[in-house]
Amino acid sequence: MSDTVTLTELQIDLLDVLWERGEASTSQVCEAIEPTRGLALSTVATLLSRLEKKKVVAHRKEGRQYVYWATVSRGDVRRSMVRDLTRSLFGGDPAALVQHLVAAHEVDGGELDRIRALLDEADARQE
Repeated sequence: MSDTVTLTELQIDLLDVLWERGEASTSQVCEAIEPTRGLALSTVATLLSRLEKKKVVAHRKEGRQYVYWATVSRGDVRRSMVRDLTRSLFGGDPAALVQHLVAAHEVDGGELDRIRALLDEADARQE
């Protein structure tokens, strides 16, 4: 995934449908996000087309419908977006990001324990 791809929350919602299902037609994506987004079919088709231009989805034609699938993994998108966030807001310093989360009380005690365990695992892998 390119470092320059930026995705909106809505675009990620569409990708979530494709990641969960593997592939889906425009109407299936529309139905899946209807309860939370209530978008018209034409809007979903436009959004999927834009995602394809960003090379994060692809499609094939099946009869009169397009069937889409994600060409990037959820993990790739997370890594890219966290990397971009860290660069733009924290000068590329991951420790500054973590420090902000902890100082802003965005992380509770149980999450801190989980983070410590993850850091311990990462340390052990590097030894």
